Amino acid sequence: MQFGDSSIMLLGIALSLGLLIGVERGFKYRDQKDGARVSGLRTYGLTSLLGAVSAMLAEQLGSFLLGVFFIGLAIALTASYVVNSTREHSSLTSLIASLLAFCFGAMVMVGYVVEAASLSVITTLLLSLKGELHRWLWLIEKKELWAALELLIMSVVILSVIPDEDMGPWNALNPYEIWWMVVLISSISFVSYFAMKFAGARKGIMGTALFAGLASSTALTLQFSKMAKQVPAAAPLLAAGVLFACGTMYPRVLLVASVINPEILSLLAIPTLTMAVVTYIPALWLWYRGTRMVPENVPPPASPLSLWSALGFGALLTGILLLSSGLQATLGDAGVLILAAASGVADVDPINLSLSGMSREGLALETAVLGIVIAAAVNGLLKAGMTGAIGGQEMFKRATLPLVISSTVGLALAIAV
Repeated sequence: MQFGDSSIMLLGIALSLGLLIGVERGFKYRDQKDGARVSGLRTYGLTSLLGAVSAMLAEQLGSFLLGVFFIGLAIALTASYVVNSTREHSSLTSLIASLLAFCFGAMVMVGYVVEAASLSVITTLLLSLKGELHRWLWLIEKKELWAALELLIMSVVILSVIPDEDMGPWNALNPYEIWWMVVLISSISFVSYFAMKFAGARKGIMGTALFAGLASSTALTLQFSKMAKQVPAAAPLLAAGVLFACGTMYPRVLLVASVINPEILSLLAIPTLTMAVVTYIPALWLWYRGTRMVPENVPPPASPLSLWSALGFGALLTGILLLSSGLQATLGDAGVLILAAASGVADVDPINLSLSGMSREGLALETAVLGIVIAAAVNGLLKAGMTGAIGGQEMFKRATLPLVISSTVGLALAIAV
């Protein structure tokens, strides 16, 4: 590396990254007197600059020199930590942050500028979120910890050993893709669960309904319909919650399908987003009318996820893939649409994932879009019947009719497209 304008710029970037971390650390301990702080704004900036200079010298004098500087810094910081360990503001976190600042400075000089900048921002964010992270840790229950471990096993362990190749009848099954889809749906449920919990879902039906639309709008429809029967005065607000959850399902269907096959976005967007709008409009009106009748203590789902339910989803998806390929081979596109209607009674996600994947391998985009919309419409009609049968007349007028209209409009648009 020749010392010049580019080196000066890189040194400036390295210094800036250290100062970024130093701002957070200095702000946290800003009430301490000068000399009482173990490290602050200038220290982190100089530490990062030290890493950059060490990397420059190491390139000219030998890579071992960078390790010598790092070890020397680590020893100095450790000694300072031990000496000041009785102080309230002395922490192992600050020591590690200083070592990271040194590494980020060195990364900049060896060409990893973007990576170093990104990691510096992430480090600063984690340092600033100490209170929130500790509060969340106290709020986590044992079942939620197990759910996180299950999700990690599903995504990190199992996914890494599953074969990525087509097999089975009609070469319809790819174990890797099937399990990846299981992980995708499980992750959505996991994230929505904690979003409901930490955002305070029990304080309002709206947040619960929107998040439940990502996890299980059918379960929320059943729960809110029962509550409407028990508390008729709250029916307008509960109906709004049902419509919000059901309306959220349609953008979710569009998002998942687009992730599997981006080419399907342009055709599927019109019917699904229209169904969402037709559902959201009466939901907003009902929400405006019923904001003073919010039931208390609306709980999140009983569990973030279950490994057995995920395996059941995988089995259902496998069956749908086999049936889809078999019906397409024997009956053509008509068989796929029949299966889509039958699948919508149980769940939209498996047939959505199946048809989106098949559209990449020969199934016409128009047929895939029509099948996905048919499944979503049938699922919407099922929930419409549920609200009317369980929730009674008040829910029938407020939730059942909008869901029926939404499904009908979506089907008409899908056929037209």
